[in-house]
Amino acid sequence: MEGLGELESKIEKLLNEEKQMRLSGEVSGTKKAVTEILQLCYDARAWKTLNDQIVLLSKRRGQLKQAVTAMVQQAMKYIDETPDIETKTELIKTLNSVSAGKIYVEIERARLVKTLAKIKEEQGNIAEAADLMQEVAVETFGAMAKTEKIAFILDQVRLCLDRQDYVRAQILSRKISPRVFEVDASKEKKKAKEGDNIVEEAPADIPSLLELKRIYYELMIRYYSHNNDYLEICRCYKSIYDIPTVKENSALWIPVLRKICWYLVLSPHDPMQSSLLNSTLEDKNLAEIPHFRLLLKQLITMEVIQWTALWNLFSNEFENEKNMLGGSLGDKAAENFRERVIEHNILVVSKYYSRITLKRLAELLCLSIQETEKHLADMVVSKALVAKVDRPMGVVCFRIAKDSSDILNSWAMNLEKLLDLVEKSCHQIHKETMVHKAALKV
Repeated sequence: MEGLGELESKIEKLLNEEKQMRLSGEVSGTKKAVTEILQLCYDARAWKTLNDQIVLLSKRRGQLKQAVTAMVQQAMKYIDETPDIETKTELIKTLNSVSAGKIYVEIERARLVKTLAKIKEEQGNIAEAADLMQEVAVETFGAMAKTEKIAFILDQVRLCLDRQDYVRAQILSRKISPRVFEVDASKEKKKAKEGDNIVEEAPADIPSLLELKRIYYELMIRYYSHNNDYLEICRCYKSIYDIPTVKENSALWIPVLRKICWYLVLSPHDPMQSSLLNSTLEDKNLAEIPHFRLLLKQLITMEVIQWTALWNLFSNEFENEKNMLGGSLGDKAAENFRERVIEHNILVVSKYYSRITLKRLAELLCLSIQETEKHLADMVVSKALVAKVDRPMGVVCFRIAKDSSDILNSWAMNLEKLLDLVEKSCHQIHKETMVHKAALKV
């Protein structure tokens, strides 16, 4: 008790000193008095007194901004020194309430919220941690380092994905533009020196920009995987593949390139998929995994693929993917793989035939007539193909249906050709008549 009384008398003395300095507008003196009070509480390990003094000092009339900033920064150093998790949480909450709504300590508040969210996450309260992180809009903080901002937003996205809140995860991920990872670091440093606003250095535990790029795309892969958006997953892996540190190490890029090939094969046929397929085939690194080069080559060659033979060849590779980077390709991947091969085969047939019987088409695809009709209808609905099925006759027509304007244009062209022929014929008749008359006169 004697020690506590001594502490209170020392604090009282410093509070009077702080009051004099504050009222006279002495910034350095006020900061010194405030930090000394906190240091006294810390040295005595009087955590409750420390919390009380932080609240008291922040609420004093006309308290200087610089003093509040110094106080919050000083108290943040004590967080890791707290004896137990309850004391730690209490101190963070006190500092959080003091810094709430104050722009001059917004960075400190963001770091406090992140620390508190980490504690909640470790305790298994994912939803609570996600709600805490979402309260802070770091993208509006001018003085925060770019890498720290990105790392904070990525934490927000990760927590949303952990609680399976995919809509909010997408909204938060859009706060980061992929172009931010392509900025040259040397230019960034020059800009920071020239600017009037002082940008704080990022803490030591914040990853580099290239590491953040990898984390960003890994999180986006998790987001796109929940609804099997294969093409977007492929593009994310392509971005990871282009990171210099990944491209330099074959142990890192081979698993990524395998995933690019698999997701290209699983993606529905469209111009973007076709473009990525061709650019991947041109990659010299594909020679290291010839099996996958063969797979992509088969999809680009306009020949019918035998599904059973293809699956026998690649089923082991498909199973091996579970032990590779990013894990298995998903529950429906094998089924989607078969669908893509069927779609490829239908497109090949449509290139060679203008009309074909359903029975013959089913034979070429190694499917039943009902399955063939279903896949054909799905492709027509998704506008990947133009076809008409005469079900009573059992005939499929792959001719492109012309609209009214095309028909009118073709009629106009035909009439023009006809009139041109008539004119030429009249000219020839007139010419023959003139020659005949000239011969009679002679």
